[in-house]
Amino acid sequence: VQLQASGGGVGQAGGSLRLSCTASGSDFSSNAVGWYRQAPGNRRGLVATLTEDNESGYADSVKGRFTISRDNAKNTVYLQMNSPKPEDTAVYYCWRFFNYWGQGTQVTVSS
Repeated sequence: VQLQASGGGVGQAGGSLRLSCTASGSDFSSNAVGWYRQAPGNRRGLVATLTEDNESGYADSVKGRFTISRDNAKNTVYLQMNSPKPEDTAVYYCWRFFNYWGQGTQVTVSS
């Protein structure tokens, strides 16, 4: 199972960014998936999750701004980041149940 994350980069505060995570050797559609992030000096923490029944959950800090979704036909999970803030700057990792991780993609939000 390999997860490939993409879509990171530099964005403006108040703009939008979209992260993608594509799985090979694995099926996203019947598994819980999620996004985590880790800023320098901090532990990796949860950003958003999506259950196999498509119930979503979010960290309080991103509720109302970020949206997690999946496209089963493309075996891809997305994180739509609207109105990002400088404090959202971190390396973002995609995750699939049970313990599969993507390589991380850097997101930098400038003010």
